[in-house]
Amino acid sequence: MSIEIKPSQALDLWRIAIVESVRRDSPDLSARQMALLLSVYLTPAPHTVRGLSEALNISKPAITRALDRLSSLGMVKRKVDEEDRRSVLVQRTVKGSVFLREFGDIIVAAGLETD
Repeated sequence: MSIEIKPSQALDLWRIAIVESVRRDSPDLSARQMALLLSVYLTPAPHTVRGLSEALNISKPAITRALDRLSSLGMVKRKVDEEDRRSVLVQRTVKGSVFLREFGDIIVAAGLETD
């Protein structure tokens, strides 16, 4: 599916969605945290700190800091990889799924507003 919109329309759509998220008192995620959360939920598992670092082209310590925040919010959880105990798997949670579904709904509503 392809939707053609101008850059200014895309930015306005993002603005409307972010403003609505703030109004709903949703967790205040940085762009890095949101990118990480979306990567965990929208790309095939398993997810590791190393793999996420490579996929997002950011350092492992930056991934760890973002995961610390997302974990404290209950949006992801960490689990030791039983096959390689040195590796930590990043897993989805119900709370994270609900947050992203609601955020997706906000974006859809924002798109309807801009029509």
